[in-house]
Amino acid sequence: MPVMKGATVIAETLANEKIPYVFGICGHGNVGFLDALYEVKDKVKLISPRHEQCAGHMADGYFRVKHKPVATLTSTGPGTANMVMPLVTALSDSSAFLAITANVPTSQHNRGPFQELYHHNQADFSSVLRPVVKRAFQPSRVDMLPLALRQAMNTMTVGRPGPVNIDIPYNVFQEEADVELPPPSGMDRPHRPAASPADVKAAAGMLAAARKPALFIGHGATLSEAGPELLELVERLQIPVITSPNGMGCIPATNPLALGFIGRNGAYPANQAGRFADLILTVGTRFDDRSSSSWIPGYSWNFPHTKLIHVDIDPQELGRNYQPDLGIIADGKTFVRQLLDALVDYPEVTDATYAPWREDVMGWVREWEAFVQPRFSEETAPLRPEFVVSTLQKMLPEETILTLDSGVHHNWFMQFWKARNPQSMLNSWGYSSMGFGVCSVLGAQLAEPERPCVSVCGDGGFTMTPYVLCTAVEYELPCIWIVWNNFAWGAIRDIQYGMFNGREIGTAFYKGDNGAPYNPDFAAWARACGADGYTVKRPEQLAEAVQQALANKRPCLIDVHVDADVRPPSTGTWQLPPIPIKEPIFGKPHRV
Repeated sequence: MPVMKGATVIAETLANEKIPYVFGICGHGNVGFLDALYEVKDKVKLISPRHEQCAGHMADGYFRVKHKPVATLTSTGPGTANMVMPLVTALSDSSAFLAITANVPTSQHNRGPFQELYHHNQADFSSVLRPVVKRAFQPSRVDMLPLALRQAMNTMTVGRPGPVNIDIPYNVFQEEADVELPPPSGMDRPHRPAASPADVKAAAGMLAAARKPALFIGHGATLSEAGPELLELVERLQIPVITSPNGMGCIPATNPLALGFIGRNGAYPANQAGRFADLILTVGTRFDDRSSSSWIPGYSWNFPHTKLIHVDIDPQELGRNYQPDLGIIADGKTFVRQLLDALVDYPEVTDATYAPWREDVMGWVREWEAFVQPRFSEETAPLRPEFVVSTLQKMLPEETILTLDSGVHHNWFMQFWKARNPQSMLNSWGYSSMGFGVCSVLGAQLAEPERPCVSVCGDGGFTMTPYVLCTAVEYELPCIWIVWNNFAWGAIRDIQYGMFNGREIGTAFYKGDNGAPYNPDFAAWARACGADGYTVKRPEQLAEAVQQALANKRPCLIDVHVDADVRPPSTGTWQLPPIPIKEPIFGKPHRV
């Protein structure tokens, strides 16, 4: 066996696994590994953003677009601490990357050297990361690396994807041992476990017996790339489709049966379909509080009166929030193909079977459109949120990848954005991390260099992570940031208005105690970094700015001043216990 340094073992494994990028920042704890990356730089490219949080969100964004993991690299102590946010974001949304972290030398364990966390156990930062990764490894010798790396590669992508941490003491990068590199893991051959024939037959029978069925699809459907099979099922049965934000695009939103998101800030037809359905077939969803109106019956769902077929690759999600009538552990794509084959035995089930139900659904669609459409063309200064969403929908090419943060702007896009392709609307959903959309757009652009990649981000979220402009300019990534500038932490201020009688404190950006609204000149900030920058204060400026940004193919920021006093119309509800819930603005609950 060849004698290799630990750093060489890791670098060569990344190359053999065809991992194209390491997103990371240098430190005294990882310089030995940087030297090994120099040797494989023709196969594995190091991209160095200006903050470790950004490196993690970039890796997360890359995986959500490509469904292939990359790696991150941090040094000891603060560098690794900055990875907690992107790791928990990725874990919450089933996104995978390999987080390589450095730690203090084994010879200094438990002596309290520079940047050791040692109060409960030596070199203990792995204990910090353990809850926010799918698996944590801490090999303390070079000969432990091949097994740890092989297991890490498999763990990331087998079953429900998730980030994995491998924590390396400094000395292991430089020490040598007689080792063999692990064989390639085969990550490019996804595991697709199937449902049992009995379960497939039962699901087909439940669909045949139903008269008001609906599909509910989430990130699990996106991750299994089940879009073609789901579209075939929808066209075969002509039944409505409800989506979580990370399931958007699996069924093109232009399809008349695609009802959009469900929950407080969901679309009215989606909530109505959830309330009145007699069967829900869900593929790859968690039924979290925001897509379930805080699990309050009648606002989004009516389980157990409504029957539930719950399909998920992760058995822990079955029955977590709603007990399924039929729970199936399977890959979404594989299951839907099995179901389509099983429906051959039910020739009596045609699109006519569900025609009355479809008429009800289309009636709700028409009601909703009549309510919201007039506002999409209203031209005001500052700009109405609906006008911004509508203009971007018209101006951005169909192949655009959109990344979104937490914030009131995200509520508007969940409700009204029509994603036309899978893996084209990236949301921080489970953990709702600010900065995700701002940073992940860089990873998305590296994953798809020829497609427009646009981050719509709040003024608060962008101000947390403005260093992205430096990275975009440095690596010539033509990303576009559209800053939703409402001079506030708008989503939280809206809660103050809705639940605390407008007692606003700590949520608006003002200069001085009683000053005017304040934000930096974001466009000037962009230009100072070497990017393009435009400010939009009037509606007629927005389309022109977006058109120019797309034509220039350079990093660009568009600062859009949005009316902070226009709020998304709630069609479900959401509770912050024990505060009483608010009733929907449009529509009303239907309890069974």
